[in-house]
Amino acid sequence: MRVILTSHGSTGDIYPIIALAVAMQKAGHSVRFATIPHYQTEIENAGIEVCPLCPNWEQADLSYWMGRLQKIRTPIYQLREIYVGAKTYIPEMIARMDTALANTDLLVSSYLFPMNKGIADRRGVPFATFAFAPHVVPSPDYPPEGIPSPHWFGTKSRRAWNRWLWKMGNTIVDRVINNAIREDLRSANLPKVRNFFSQPADRVLVGVSEKLMRPAHAEIDSRFRFTGYCRWQAPVDTKLDAELTTFCGGEKVPVITFGSMVYDNPGATMERFLRAWPRHRKIIVQRGWAQFPALAEDGHIKVIGKVSHDQLFRHASAIIHHGGAGTTASAFHAGRPQIVVPHIGDQNFFGTEVERLGCGFRLRQLKRWPELLHGAVDRLLANPAHEQNSARVQTVLLAENGPARAIEELERYVEETRRAKNATETLVAK
Repeated sequence: MRVILTSHGSTGDIYPIIALAVAMQKAGHSVRFATIPHYQTEIENAGIEVCPLCPNWEQADLSYWMGRLQKIRTPIYQLREIYVGAKTYIPEMIARMDTALANTDLLVSSYLFPMNKGIADRRGVPFATFAFAPHVVPSPDYPPEGIPSPHWFGTKSRRAWNRWLWKMGNTIVDRVINNAIREDLRSANLPKVRNFFSQPADRVLVGVSEKLMRPAHAEIDSRFRFTGYCRWQAPVDTKLDAELTTFCGGEKVPVITFGSMVYDNPGATMERFLRAWPRHRKIIVQRGWAQFPALAEDGHIKVIGKVSHDQLFRHASAIIHHGGAGTTASAFHAGRPQIVVPHIGDQNFFGTEVERLGCGFRLRQLKRWPELLHGAVDRLLANPAHEQNSARVQTVLLAENGPARAIEELERYVEETRRAKNATETLVAK
């Protein structure tokens, strides 16, 4: 197959698609990754051809927009802000994607960009989406994330209530997206976005573990297929690994990584953390997009730059992170207990999943995490169940192969689409 994969955003939106692209290419498919040039080098280093889309943002631009999103607490308004930020570039993005789809057999898009469906449909190209979290999968057996389902309802009433909530969710999100890019869709002769949650595509890959995260006994439409995690890791930095080994001195230490989260004053945040963290206790802090500075002078805090999660987490006794989809997946795969400090969006959901699986807990006081973290780490490590449950989850995940399962689903989907098209053409001919 000739396949185009596309996604935008932070590394959590990019790396799973790199993993899928690499696996598809190894399986004999021709793959191109359509995304912004910022990630081109990493993608090409993984052996994947890049189809550059706009905008040509630098890291400072990405950090700026992430900072704007973090100041918005309502997910719907965060979604609107994403489209507001991209609005200037959407006409060119549509034009480039339309050109790229010529002579293509399949388009797989991040679920956050549903307008790609209209482009694929116009080109007659099968369209699938990739979801990074299961809470976007609708079902009459549970409500949308964060909305309660009254416990006094009977089963029939609760299912009807949940269906209505998901329908309203479709209506609201569809309206937000269409209002933001209506003129661009009209000028490109593309249809409005419809049924964002319930029918984003005929095949939706849900890139998490089915065994661990598919809601038990829930009725879910067959278009949604849980594949398992797709994870890509950068090559090991041997020099940094030696530094971390020396720093840890043969022991594992807590690790902080807040990924793409940004801070208005990262220096002040680190100063607060330094005052609160005990000087006799070592910890590793990853700079991330926040660019936390190295301020410690007595060697108990090691501040590092970019490195793969798998390499970093090998040194971790506990992982403190923001709850991003990719970071949570890596923490689960590392088999280490976790503290989640949610900052934005679906991070609170992943924090609840960490708690549900018994691998750790959330630290809800985001503004006070520098002062509270020491006590939270003590509490985490004092409970052996967190480590035991983390090891159990790791065992489950290491037995799964998300990219292989995703490829099987996509190959089957394209073949089903081809057969349906041939059958229709045969009926028309008769």
